[in-house]
Amino acid sequence: MSVDYMKHIESVKRIMVLLLGGIGLAMQTAVYAWFWFATYYPILSSKRVSKDGWDFGPGIKYAFWGHVVTLALYFILLLFFSNAYGGLKIGYLKPMDVFLSQIFALFIVNFITYCQYLFVRNWLIDPIPLVAVFLIQLFISFAWAHITNYIYMSIFPPRKLLLINGEYAADDIIAKFNTRKDKYRIIKKMNISEGIEKIYKECLEDYDGVIIWDVPNQYRNGIVKFCYGNNKRIYVMPKITDVLLKGSTQLHLFDSPVFLLRDYSIKVEQRFIKRIMDIVLALVLIVLSSPFMLITAIAVKMYDGGPVLYKQVRCTINRREFKIMKFRSMRVDAEKDGVARLASKNDSRITPVGSFIRKCRLDELPQLFNILKGDMSFIGPRPERPEIIKQYLEDMPEFAFRTRVKAGLAGYAQIYGKYNTTPYDKLKLDLTYIENYSIWLDIKLLLLTAKIMFTPDSTEGIEDDQTTAMKNS
Repeated sequence: MSVDYMKHIESVKRIMVLLLGGIGLAMQTAVYAWFWFATYYPILSSKRVSKDGWDFGPGIKYAFWGHVVTLALYFILLLFFSNAYGGLKIGYLKPMDVFLSQIFALFIVNFITYCQYLFVRNWLIDPIPLVAVFLIQLFISFAWAHITNYIYMSIFPPRKLLLINGEYAADDIIAKFNTRKDKYRIIKKMNISEGIEKIYKECLEDYDGVIIWDVPNQYRNGIVKFCYGNNKRIYVMPKITDVLLKGSTQLHLFDSPVFLLRDYSIKVEQRFIKRIMDIVLALVLIVLSSPFMLITAIAVKMYDGGPVLYKQVRCTINRREFKIMKFRSMRVDAEKDGVARLASKNDSRITPVGSFIRKCRLDELPQLFNILKGDMSFIGPRPERPEIIKQYLEDMPEFAFRTRVKAGLAGYAQIYGKYNTTPYDKLKLDLTYIENYSIWLDIKLLLLTAKIMFTPDSTEGIEDDQTTAMKNS
C-alpha cells in the first residue's frame, strides 16, 4: 500500500467525519430554526402586556440578517459544546458515547438559548416549545449517531495492528483494544526478545499500525524511528518521562532546541483564578444541591442508624493531610481491622443505599465544603489515603509527583479513566493534567465531569487482583 494512497485514505476519513458531523449539527439547527420562526420569534416580537393591562412596549423586530445571526449563534454554540463533549468524534467513540455527548451539548445550548430569550424579552417565556425542540433533537441525535457509525464502519474497516511488547504481559492492553474491535484488530503479537531485526522486518508487512507496549527505551526509540520512516502509524503507550516531556516548554539556545521541565507548572496567577473559581462554584453548588444532601443524609441514617458523614484522612498538595467528608456508603465496621483498602468490585461492605449514592455521585457532595475550606479544588488529582500512597510509593516512587498540586473533587484520571484504572495509568493521566495545566483545561474538565457522572463504569471498584498489581516505569 503506497504512502500517497494511505494519506489519501486518511484525508477522506477526515473529510467524511467533518461532513457527517456538520450535517448532524445542521439538522439540529434546522429543528431549532423551525421552532424559532413558528413559536419563539412571534413571542419575542409581540407587544408585552401584563395581566393588569400594563403596556411594556413592542417586542424585538428582526430583519433578515438578524435571523441569520440568531441561527448562526445557535449553530456555533452547538459546535463548541459538541466538540468539547466529544459529540463529533464519529468513528472514534462508540455510537452511544457520541449520543450521550450530544445530550449534554444540546441541553446546555438550549438552556443558554432560553436564558437569552428571558434577557431579550425581559419577561417569562413558556419553556415547553424548547423542551419539544430538545426531545426532537435527541431522537435525531440517537438515529444519526448510529447511522454515521454504520456508514463509517462500512467504508473503513478496522485497522490491522501489530503489537510489540516487552517484559510485561500484554493482556491488559490487548483487552482494551479488543473493546473496540470495530476500530482495531490486533493481527499479531511479538515480544522484543524475538530480536530487533525480525521485528523491523515484520513491521514492513501489511499492517495499518504498530502498537509499542512497555518496550525498553533502547529498543523503543529505534522502533519508533523505523516505523515513522516507513510511514507506519504508531501507538505508543507512554512512560512517566514521556508524559513529563510532553508538558515541557520548548526553548532555543541559538540553533539547539531545549525542553524545559519546571518543578511547578501552575503559575501564581493561574492558582489565584483557580481558587476564585473554586469558591464561587462551591457556594453555588452547595445551595443548589442542599435538597439532595438532605435527602441523602436521611436515607443513610434511616438504613442502619449509623453516622451520616464519613471522615477520612487524605493527602492534598505536598502530602499535607486533611479530613475528607463523604456521605457514608459502607457499613460502620467496614474497616474494623484497621487496614486501609480500596473498594473492590462487588464489595460486600457497601450498603444498598451506599451503592446507589456512589453510582449517582451523591456521596461526594459534602466535599464541596472541603473545597470551600481550601483543602481541595474542583479539578485535580483525587486525594489518596496516606497508607495507600505509602503502599504505591514502594513500587512506584513517581506517585509522589501527583501531590505537587492541590487534590481535586474530579480530575483528568476520573474523566479519561475509570475507578478501576491501574494506579500507574492514573498517575500518567494526573501528570498529563499537571504538566499541561491551563484555566481552559479546568473549564473543559468541569464540563466533562457532568457527562462522567452519568457513566456507570467509571464508578466500578477495582478488581481484587489490582490492589497489588502495579507496573514499573
